[in-house]
Amino acid sequence: MLNNLKPQAPDKILALMGEFRADPRDTKIDLGVGVYKDAEGRTPIMRAIHAAEKQMWDQETTKTYAGLAGQPEFHAAMAEMVLGAAYPADRLSCLSTVGGTGACRMGFELARMANPGCTVWASDPTWPNHLSILNFMGQAWKPYRYFDNATRAVDFDAMMADLAAVKAGDIVLLHGCCHNPTGANLTLEQWGVVADLFEKTGAIPMIDLAYQGFGDGLEEDAAGTRLIASRLPEVLIAASCSKNFGIYRERTGCLMVLGDAATQPVTQGTLAFLNRQTYSFPPYHGQALVTRVLTDKALRAEWEAELEEVRGGMLRLRQQLADELRKLSNSDRFDFVATHRGMFSRIGASPEQVETMKQNNAIYMVGDSRLNIAGLNDKTVPLLAQAIIDAGV
Repeated sequence: MLNNLKPQAPDKILALMGEFRADPRDTKIDLGVGVYKDAEGRTPIMRAIHAAEKQMWDQETTKTYAGLAGQPEFHAAMAEMVLGAAYPADRLSCLSTVGGTGACRMGFELARMANPGCTVWASDPTWPNHLSILNFMGQAWKPYRYFDNATRAVDFDAMMADLAAVKAGDIVLLHGCCHNPTGANLTLEQWGVVADLFEKTGAIPMIDLAYQGFGDGLEEDAAGTRLIASRLPEVLIAASCSKNFGIYRERTGCLMVLGDAATQPVTQGTLAFLNRQTYSFPPYHGQALVTRVLTDKALRAEWEAELEEVRGGMLRLRQQLADELRKLSNSDRFDFVATHRGMFSRIGASPEQVETMKQNNAIYMVGDSRLNIAGLNDKTVPLLAQAIIDAGV
């Protein structure tokens, strides 16, 4: 049996991590892996999470199974954070998942169960694992244009031209904020135009919200998602707690599904069924930590303050890199770095130029020139800027 297995292509980002670890140069800079790092290169435990964990240590009395679909208090706290305090509870079904990746996978599975003939439309480019999951599932998908490689901005006209072909029941995958890998986001006005299209065509939005709080602010980053949720009868939202709570290894995510109140019980039951068929009960620890932080006034204030520190630090690094590149290039062609949001920007280097920077400068970024802003600090920004110019980007 095992002789029939075929070698699988390695994940490019994970392979890049291995190359970085093996590089003996002291000057090496890791801009590849999508993990937040502080100025010392660490991914710290957030203060509020640390405090919540101490509380759990003192108060937790059992490790028995929890809810099959997850904990209702976690679902309510996540819905309030993502959709606002006035979210329509009677229309909402929720599923706790193994990270944001699990939320995406369960969202695709739910869509396929509800409409086996649907097509999933994904931005070009998108997070590579979106397409890897869809291909593994055998799920039909199509790309829609999103990023203008010349301006490093959203090509909204091209996006809307491609999405004009969506059919009723198709799934359109959108990034809620901090687009991965480009860093280029829709404006709120553009979100409204997208909603107009969905109302006209009957397509169903699925929003991957992996970086809420990393862009323009906790509330601001949810604005597009909330606009879509307020206008469309059916919406899927895959939310991750890995980045904004810093609990990557706890694998905590939430799939939220908005539909008609009459169909909510069946939808909720179907979500629980999907968990049962996949891994039975979802991880509990991360859910409990997030719930404590979001529902305890003091912990939430501490978390929001630290999240703002993280966001502000990335914005400062963006501006520093843009300024350094403007000085070295004597042009404004890199100013887009300061306008992008989140951890990532695609800087427009060719794969050959990316390889040159790796070989000559020990700078590791994904081959499509996506770099992780959070992998920089005040000392490495000038080194990266000089390497970009020397590589002829």
